[in-house]
Amino acid sequence: MVFSYSHKDEDLRDQLETHITLLKRQGFISTWHDRKILGGEKWEGVIDDNFKRADLILLLVSSDFVASDYCYEIEMRTSLERDRMGEARVVPVILRDCVWQDAPFGKLHALPKDGKPITSWPNRDEAWKDVAVGIKNVVEELRSKGRNP
Repeated sequence: MVFSYSHKDEDLRDQLETHITLLKRQGFISTWHDRKILGGEKWEGVIDDNFKRADLILLLVSSDFVASDYCYEIEMRTSLERDRMGEARVVPVILRDCVWQDAPFGKLHALPKDGKPITSWPNRDEAWKDVAVGIKNVVEELRSKGRNP
């Protein structure tokens, strides 16, 4: 599983990783994001390789994600093309309130429930739990089709 996100949302990405740790411990998923790039590696090639191999891609949506040329024009478009071809599943996770419904990924079912932004839930743990359950459901479906996110 790969995360596409704005670095301004890194704290929220870290919170999501904490909430899906049990899925990692159970062997359901492994995760990757650009902060795992090692010194001396060509970052663009490493990012491209991971996005081309991932069975599950999470778009961590905020106004900063939409404003990021790299997230929007490269990662998101590559991800949606792979989704269209049946090579990967793309799931938008709405982090912060912004205009996203008319974006190219706006027709995809977003997490958490009803696309309500994580930061607007009174209890953020409940929001993250909803996302984690949604991810688990997607992973179970992908695994039933012989794929291993």
